[in-house]
Amino acid sequence: MSDANLVWDIRALLGEGPLWSARNQAIYWVDIKGCMLHSYGFDGRLQSWTMPDFLGWVVERRDKPGFVAGFRNAVAELSLSPFGIRERFKPETKLTGNRLNDAKVDPAGRIWFGSMDDAEKLPSGSLYRLDPDFSHHQVDRDYICANGPTFSADGKRIYHTDSLRNEVYQFDINDDGSLSNKRVFAKFEAKDGSPDGMTTDAEGFLWIALWGGWGIARFDPSGKRERFVRLPVSQVTSCCFAGDNLDRLFVTSARIGLSAEQLQNEPHAGSFFEVDPGVTGLPTSAFAG
Repeated sequence: MSDANLVWDIRALLGEGPLWSARNQAIYWVDIKGCMLHSYGFDGRLQSWTMPDFLGWVVERRDKPGFVAGFRNAVAELSLSPFGIRERFKPETKLTGNRLNDAKVDPAGRIWFGSMDDAEKLPSGSLYRLDPDFSHHQVDRDYICANGPTFSADGKRIYHTDSLRNEVYQFDINDDGSLSNKRVFAKFEAKDGSPDGMTTDAEGFLWIALWGGWGIARFDPSGKRERFVRLPVSQVTSCCFAGDNLDRLFVTSARIGLSAEQLQNEPHAGSFFEVDPGVTGLPTSAFAG
C-alpha cells in the first residue's frame, strides 16, 4: 500500500534534485543520466528540456533570471528562455571518472554541491562550497557517492550523505563558510535502503529519500527515525516542499538498473510523486551570485 499520488508518469532514468521555484510557481528536477531537465507547473503545464550532457542539479538565482547548473564535470549558468549555457568552471579537471551530483543553496545564498565516482567504486568525491563570486572551495572529501545536502533552519548546520556508506553526516558551518565538527547524524542498514536526497521541514526534521527503501523517512534533530512514507517505487531519490504554504511534498525516483521483472512490479519507477507530509517546509534559498 502506497501513501503517494502519481503526479507525472514520466519514468525518468535517474530523476533527482527537485527544486521549488516560487517565482515560477513550478518544480524543476533533473534526469541526470537521461540528460533532461523537467518542470511541473502548478498551472498544469509540463515542460522538458534536453541537455548536452549529464545534469546533476539546478538552483535558482536570487537577483538574476535563470539557473546555475551542475553538469557532468562543469558548473554553468543556464537559461531556458532563450535556451543557453555558459560554462563557468570545472572543479575536478584531473578526476575524469567523477561527475557532479546533487546541490542545494543555504540561507546565506551559497551553493553546496558534491561530486562522486560515476562507477560508484572509488572514494574520489568531495563536497564543495560555491560562493556568490563564483569562487569554489573543497570543504570535505573521500565520498564514494556524495548526495543530498540540506540545512538546519538557522543555516548553521549542513547535512550531507555518502549513499554508498549508508551514512548521513552533520557539520557545523562556521562564519567564514568552513565546516567543523563532522559527525554521523544517521546510519542505515541494508534493509532500510540507502540515504539519498534530503530536505528539512519547518520543525527541523529531515526527510530522507531511501534508494532501494521504497519510501521516505523523517528523522528528528537527534537523528531518530520518526516516520516512514511508503511509495510504489523502490529507488526513491529526493524530495522538496512546494506551494505557497510549503505544505506539499514532491518526490523524484529512478528506474536505472532495474531488471525487466522489477519494472513489471513497479511500472512507475522514475516518475514524479506527491505525498502529504502533514507539516510545512522551509523556503527555497536562491544563489546570491
